[in-house]
Amino acid sequence: MRLSILNNGHRAPQKLLLGLTRLVTGTEPVDVIKVFTYRPEYFGKPFCDLAQLIMRGPSDWTVGERELFGAFTSKLNACAF
Repeated sequence: MRLSILNNGHRAPQKLLLGLTRLVTGTEPVDVIKVFTYRPEYFGKPFCDLAQLIMRGPSDWTVGERELFGAFTSKLNACAF
């Protein structure tokens, strides 16, 4: 299910950021970026903080191994990012 609000429901600062992203990259931002910026205080910042801890925090696995696990899982799930 695709939430239509992610195409036009952002606040002004997030609209500016998404617009700059379009301008610089020449493409539409991927949906996960739209989710992070839609309600950053609710989902974006907490999720990004958790991802940073998981991917870069203390671990028996190297950063490279964790990146490889993430890429492999994304491939298995046919994820575009």
